[in-house]
Amino acid sequence: MRSSRLVEMMLRLQGSRRTTAAALAADLGVSLRTVYRDIADLSAAGVPLWTETGRNGGIRLLDGWQSKLSGLTGAETSALMLLGVPALADDLGLGSVAASAESKLLGALPLPLRIGAEQWRDRLYVDTPGWFRRPRTKDPQLPTVADAVLQGRRLRMDYRGSQRTVDPLGLVAKAAVWYLVARSRGRILSYRTSRITSAVVLADTFDRPDGFDLAAWWEHAEAEFDRSLLRFAATLRLSPTAWRDIAHHIGTEAARVTPSAPDESGWVTVELRLESEEVALGQLTALGAGVEVVAPQSLRRRLGAVGAAMAARNAR
Repeated sequence: MRSSRLVEMMLRLQGSRRTTAAALAADLGVSLRTVYRDIADLSAAGVPLWTETGRNGGIRLLDGWQSKLSGLTGAETSALMLLGVPALADDLGLGSVAASAESKLLGALPLPLRIGAEQWRDRLYVDTPGWFRRPRTKDPQLPTVADAVLQGRRLRMDYRGSQRTVDPLGLVAKAAVWYLVARSRGRILSYRTSRITSAVVLADTFDRPDGFDLAAWWEHAEAEFDRSLLRFAATLRLSPTAWRDIAHHIGTEAARVTPSAPDESGWVTVELRLESEEVALGQLTALGAGVEVVAPQSLRRRLGAVGAAMAARNAR
């Protein structure tokens, strides 16, 4: 968005003695014309920019000028990552700190940029839990766990009745449920923070694994967990609509298969691995008349019985 681009441009200029319009255009992914227009708007907003032409020219801020962003504390700087997600900031014990950081950030911006930022704040809300969920209960140990993650210090915790000392590598919020990703005895595991009954940040520090990427690790761990549950084999025929929607009902990993060529009606045959016959029955019922179970026969009979009962009940 343009407001965020202007802020980024201002901070880039603040962090370097001199740059060029071409370099800014490449860094920000915009045209030279856009850079020149943005520079003019920043100047009009009161940012003291100096432009020089020629071989050794460029764009720079006047010596000694800085934005007010230096007034942010360390905690407020960390809380900037949670602006727009107040529920997560509250969980981590950073609700008031995030509000303070937001106030300082807005106050530091020139008026045109501040107006754009306030519009997004007032018109965008991130609702972290899914629909139809009960109100969340806070994890009392989460702020302590978060401190250990940010400080890079070992954590001693009671988890499901046993005490462990771990190297906390990161936190993941999935559908408003928090997980600690930590190294324990050489293995990287995830722990649901609501199951941590006590936590103490230790003085010991640790070295993070080389190249560890929290998002990539979590995505891989999720996929591995999903695959570990898929032990029930089933062969299905699916209508074009059912094949298009199948991942929504059985999950992405289970639907990661190659179908047969469509028949004359567009139906395809797929070999799936699902969690269990009981789970498969509930999942496939949602596909209605767009699914036919080829095997196993036990699932075919049970799905047929469900369909017959639904038809009889709704024919009255």
